[in-house]
Amino acid sequence: MSPYFTRSATTLTQVMAQTDRGDLFAERCPSREVLKHVTSRWGVLVLLALRDGTQRFSDLRRKIGGVSEKMLAQTLQWLEGDGFVLRVSYPVVPPHVEYSLTPMGQEVAQRVIGLADWIELNLPQILQAQSATK
Repeated sequence: MSPYFTRSATTLTQVMAQTDRGDLFAERCPSREVLKHVTSRWGVLVLLALRDGTQRFSDLRRKIGGVSEKMLAQTLQWLEGDGFVLRVSYPVVPPHVEYSLTPMGQEVAQRVIGLADWIELNLPQILQAQSATK
């Protein structure tokens, strides 16, 4: 049985304190949700876009071609909930909200950039492999 659900009274914090890390292979480990948020199409692009510094919602939407307002808002909420994005709302009219990476967000973005760079550098071979299988 997974250590994440040994007792219903055990809190996630207590379990994580006992294990010191998540287990992506465990079906119900919360690390899977974090992985989903970070590696989703929009999650990766938001993290990469925010590496350039603090940005407003409309700036992110323009920078990330093809993302809907709904998906961008949802992705920002996920990443904020995971502690990767900082949302600052200024009490002005009209509302002014800015997004930036937290230190943990900067760290995960640095890891994601390696994957993104690899894909961009190897795109010709990837496209060739895709066309060969069609």
